[in-house]
Amino acid sequence: MLPRFHVGDTLPLQVGEVCELPEGAARHVQVLRMQPGGQIQLFDGLGRECVARVTEMGRKQVAVEIESALSVDRELPIKVTLAMGMPANDRMDALIEKATELGVHAIQPLVCERSVLRLDGERAAKKVAHWQAVAISACEQSGRAVVPEVRGVQTLQNWLRVATGDAEARKGVLSLRDAVSLRQWLGAEAQAVSEGQAKVEGGFVFLSGPEGGLSATEEQAALDAGWTAITLGARVLRADTAPLAALSVMASLYETGYEAGSEA
Repeated sequence: MLPRFHVGDTLPLQVGEVCELPEGAARHVQVLRMQPGGQIQLFDGLGRECVARVTEMGRKQVAVEIESALSVDRELPIKVTLAMGMPANDRMDALIEKATELGVHAIQPLVCERSVLRLDGERAAKKVAHWQAVAISACEQSGRAVVPEVRGVQTLQNWLRVATGDAEARKGVLSLRDAVSLRQWLGAEAQAVSEGQAKVEGGFVFLSGPEGGLSATEEQAALDAGWTAITLGARVLRADTAPLAALSVMASLYETGYEAGSEA
């Protein structure tokens, strides 16, 4: 695989265009000590990707010529949003990195009653920008051409009112109380998709708590709003493990079925 760099929507990515790389991508190309004639891949984060050839290496500028467009779909056939009470320390970085690799559509950081990490204002905005950069880096590594959105930090209470109004998405709360298994919740739909007999309409949203989990009041508020309590098994998973486990199951069930359906 050629070195891959995210350029956002700053370049046209049209075959034959000669353009300068944005500062971040140019710096990475220079660190790799690439020379004119070397090839790289560029993607805009919205699904477009191309092969470009380095034409000029300056002290600060790198010029490339777009040689060919690529058509490779590495996205999940379903849109999964993870809404998470933010874990403390560097666990949120790792969670975003792995969720991006697994195909997450969007990530919603939440402040909950038991949250250790509490962010607002400028500090929250800086963290979100950092986490978005983590997602971009994970896309460069994993081959994804669509960068998942890391949304602005919200309190669970405020976010729940808006999210519950999305009638198309199926909504599950990762819970330790009496709950249905993820496979039971998906029911016949997952089986039909896995056999290539159906495609998924709408998306999925999974809500999970921070260290210590959601409070009883928070979880009940979600259930009262029509969310379903979902269990991932008999073991208690950490705040930074549970959402990744749910996403992994969804990818396993639906991506395999999607490929089978595409080949039929």
